[in-house]
Amino acid sequence: MLGVVFGVFLIAMFLALPMAVAMGTATIIPQLIDSSFPGSMNYIIQGMVGGLNTTPILAIPLFMLSGALMTRGGISKKLFDIFAIVAGKKTAGIPCAVVITCLFYGAISGSGPATAAAVGSMCIPILIGLGYDKVFSAAIVATAGGLGVIIPPSIPFIMYGLFTNTSVGSMFIAGIIPGCLIALTIMFYCWYYCKRKGEDRQKIDANYASLKNRGFFRVFLDGFWAFLTPVIILGGIYGGFVTPTEAACVSVFYALIVCLFFYRSLSFRDIPKLLKDAIASYAPICLLIALATGFSRVLILLKAPEAIQTLITSTMSSATALFIVLNILLLILGMFMDVGAAVVIIAPILLPVAQGFGIDPVHLGVVMVTNLAIGFVTPPFGMNLFVTAPLVNIPVIELGKKALPFIGCFIVALLLITFIPQISLCLL
Repeated sequence: MLGVVFGVFLIAMFLALPMAVAMGTATIIPQLIDSSFPGSMNYIIQGMVGGLNTTPILAIPLFMLSGALMTRGGISKKLFDIFAIVAGKKTAGIPCAVVITCLFYGAISGSGPATAAAVGSMCIPILIGLGYDKVFSAAIVATAGGLGVIIPPSIPFIMYGLFTNTSVGSMFIAGIIPGCLIALTIMFYCWYYCKRKGEDRQKIDANYASLKNRGFFRVFLDGFWAFLTPVIILGGIYGGFVTPTEAACVSVFYALIVCLFFYRSLSFRDIPKLLKDAIASYAPICLLIALATGFSRVLILLKAPEAIQTLITSTMSSATALFIVLNILLLILGMFMDVGAAVVIIAPILLPVAQGFGIDPVHLGVVMVTNLAIGFVTPPFGMNLFVTAPLVNIPVIELGKKALPFIGCFIVALLLITFIPQISLCLL
């Protein structure tokens, strides 16, 4: 019966049905085949409700709301100005400033597409105006936008923690150095590209002069409250002052105070619409988590984890071999499946197998999410490609081709993160 369940799920995926439909159909198949199967509809519904009835899950909509407030408040531009005035005169300084802006904005939004949209809509026109190729500019943002799910607070990290009983705070801390490492590899390629292709120094110097005329301290003070956001979130969690859920709540109030009273980029009339948009964005994730919980319970009844563990242990002899196969499979899976959906389905099955090879659950989570983040820029369904391509009016496939060198940098960082566990675990 296990083969039938997986078969139905894969067929639904192949037919490009919504993930909720694929999981829901596969979940009820055993009951339809065998009425005596213990996974009755009542059992499945109880599992779905139980999956949502947890306090840590509140961090997801709260971080999404905080990110929406910061996006509407124009925070990405203030962050970019800080990094641009620091690195603007150096080779590839402006592209690198865009990457760092994505890194910091990811620490606000927790979402890859949200980071790509917020930073891309502001930074891509600036890059094009300074003489950079428009496809190259969009490729930078599309790739660096993936940092939004690696640098904390990452929504997929929260989902991984919920479905594997792993500390979400530990996942957040473990994502800091891997996120910075990926950003460095992307910036290295930006430097190489600009060194080889050249830059319009006249335009770049004029842009730098306009920022400098405002004064470094004025630019820094203007972006200080935006810059402080990830410090408050991560400092509160790392210092043990708040849990991730409490940090999410703090981030919402902080975003409201900053955007309403310091930057005055929001008005009280904007808040109802932002709340409505945040709920609309969270609803599909909420449904996904509920269905994934029911699906995972049915898989447990079918002894899927044990079957997969037996299969893997009989064919692989080391953690290295497991990671090689896992990376290949996840890279392929990331091309077709959203990172959140992949995490909630695969993580509970893989974790017991990985622990059998002595792999730390936190390290496994970082490797999984990093793998799947590459899917944001890999055709045919790379979400960040679809977000950024319309910003420069080019076909998605053309942008995907231009992003290949950046994907290569991402993969180099992935291999280092995979086979050097201390990159993820040294801060724990």
